Amino acid sequence: MPRNLDLTSLRSFVTVAETGGVTRAAGFLNLTQSAVSMQLKRLEESLGVSLLDRSSRQIALTSSGEQLLSYARKMIELNDEIYGRLTDQKYEGEIILGVPHDIVYPVIPQVLQRFNAEFPRMKVQLIASYTTGLKEQFSRGEANIILTTENQIDGNGEVLTSIPLRWVGAPGGSVQKQSPVPVALGRNCRFRPVAIAALDCEDLGWEMIIDTESDRSIEATVSADLAITVMLEGTEPAQLQLLPVGHGLPDLPIQNVGLYVSESDDTPTTRLAELIRQGYDNMQMTPLRAVG
Repeated sequence: MPRNLDLTSLRSFVTVAETGGVTRAAGFLNLTQSAVSMQLKRLEESLGVSLLDRSSRQIALTSSGEQLLSYARKMIELNDEIYGRLTDQKYEGEIILGVPHDIVYPVIPQVLQRFNAEFPRMKVQLIASYTTGLKEQFSRGEANIILTTENQIDGNGEVLTSIPLRWVGAPGGSVQKQSPVPVALGRNCRFRPVAIAALDCEDLGWEMIIDTESDRSIEATVSADLAITVMLEGTEPAQLQLLPVGHGLPDLPIQNVGLYVSESDDTPTTRLAELIRQGYDNMQMTPLRAVG
């Protein structure tokens, strides 16, 4: 005869394992300590094994407990997914979110994860592109929410944060000392006219070494010390580095990260925008770091 595991007891077991104690788990689960202890005892009795080593002051898992933990996590995750998808039918549909390539990390993945937990039946289509194209799509109603990087945010947008624009080169490179200065800038990059204007303003000769839409091609060219480029401070990949300020290159202006949200009373769209705001608020001046 099949025997069934109690999901409530499994949830308590996983929480105890993750928090390191019955008291902490009880607080997290909003249960009494005795209730959690009873659930653990019943789980051990139903399986006929000891799951926790109680011989020391700090609770540890037995070998059977370690084996169960992996299964228990999968069962709880599947239970929560089934429950969420079959009972939360109030909101379903799709939201189009546009984000410039260089600011997808670190905020957006965290936002998408939280949003999916709250609205499991809503799909978010993430479009990584350039600010100019994203604003065009937004104006045509082809995107519900977009982020931008630009000097001035339009009246229907809001500033989430401001980040310095910096010159970037190869670690230990010297190509920035050449004349004319070799530069590599994306064909559709919003920062391209800003960088060129800054060079022209200082009467610095420059030469466009590569003209492409591929960010990877630009990164490879710059990392080979064949050219310099511009990026938002903190978004430079590991194989590149910020060039020192005031070493022969002109200063670049601060860039704003803007948020544009379509006019709608749609709760999921409003909530997604709120999560994005919270994500940038939580950064608390932590530099952006690209990981992809």
